[in-house]
Amino acid sequence: MILLDTCALIWIVNKDPIAPAALAEAERAFRRGELFLSPVSAWEIGALASRGRLKLGVSPEAYVERAFTLPGVQVAALTPQIAVRSSGLPGSFHSDPADCLLVATALAMGLRLMTRDRRILAYGAQGHLSVMGC
Repeated sequence: MILLDTCALIWIVNKDPIAPAALAEAERAFRRGELFLSPVSAWEIGALASRGRLKLGVSPEAYVERAFTLPGVQVAALTPQIAVRSSGLPGSFHSDPADCLLVATALAMGLRLMTRDRRILAYGAQGHLSVMGC
């Protein structure tokens, strides 16, 4: 079971290059109905698009709707418990709220987080989180 970081979600939806092993793993999870997306990624996509840092070709709402409603995609719940957990992650982690929420979601749900974010990968290397680089 995999949770896609926002960058991984964007690259997969846009068919941008990612590591072949990561793409194969995401496709397997997708076919099994075990590919998770977080509402945090929807917020990040909207924020990036509104600042002109992400060109979508469609409205952010349409882009998110398309990605989040694909068969095989599950929406990870953003619960109050996950929100609280994100504010006190074990070990040493940076303070980006979106990354903290994604990490807390993966931890709470027992998901592997697929990302290219060096800070999240380093956190996984510390043994706090199951990660997969893409």
